Amino acid sequence: MSASAFPTSVDALLELLTSRGYLAERSLATVTYLALRMGRPLFLEGEAGVGKTEIAKVLSAALGRKLIRLQCYEGLDVASAVYEWSSAAQMIAIRLAEASGDTDRDQLASDIFAERFLIKRPLLQALEPDVAGPPVLLIDELDRADEAFEAYLLEILSDFQVTIPELGTVKAPAPPIVIITSNRTREIHDALKRRCLYHWVDYPSAERELAIVKSRVPNISAKLSQQVVRFVQALRSQDFYKSPGVAETIDWATALSELDARSLTPQVVGDTLGALLKYQDDIARMQGEALAKTLKEATSDV
Repeated sequence: MSASAFPTSVDALLELLTSRGYLAERSLATVTYLALRMGRPLFLEGEAGVGKTEIAKVLSAALGRKLIRLQCYEGLDVASAVYEWSSAAQMIAIRLAEASGDTDRDQLASDIFAERFLIKRPLLQALEPDVAGPPVLLIDELDRADEAFEAYLLEILSDFQVTIPELGTVKAPAPPIVIITSNRTREIHDALKRRCLYHWVDYPSAERELAIVKSRVPNISAKLSQQVVRFVQALRSQDFYKSPGVAETIDWATALSELDARSLTPQVVGDTLGALLKYQDDIARMQGEALAKTLKEATSDV
């Protein structure tokens, strides 16, 4: 599908994202719009939980495209990310050929490397045509993968093709929509970044985060939602091992709503901190005087 099928302006894209519950900053909507129109991969960096992965999911749903996700990890290789041959199926084919008396080795070698024995992993799947249009390919947390795998991506991001020695080169008829995310646990090489449009996804402002909470947790009271956002914003100004992201804010607001909380109290916050902070050292720090001070800051005048 051509670029003309995409939203025709930044405002149109903002409206499309908002209709799916994703309240994006205009700068993020702008770079996303340009990535769609220019057919370039979009590289998103930022802290965990700020909505980098979510935008790929929302784009997939909003544009009616298949979402193909490659979750990166240390040791990720071609067999897990691109393709591998089904050795079990190939062995069965060999034994059946031998049992039927077929001893033509050249023909057998050709047969067992036919496409029906190919197991297609996410990167190869993303190059296949689809009636709905090229899919959204999410390469999630690239910084967790090894540099060798990062280098392998260059061919795919440059030409949107994969070379399979036994079959030849597989090239996408139209480039997929590529979203790459990184939590910046290590630097990504410049060669890969140059092939992408780049954006740093920051924590939202208090006003935007409040709008997000109201959108995602509609049953929460206005008073409690304001207190939740102010409390989370106050936490981010402190030195924690892992500050809460927007995902944790939504989780906490949902948990408080499920408990029918009407306002933040030391008891309620203490009982539910595990929805907001994910490390025991951080939870231990948010006790006693530290909790009382942050809670006062969050609930005064609300």
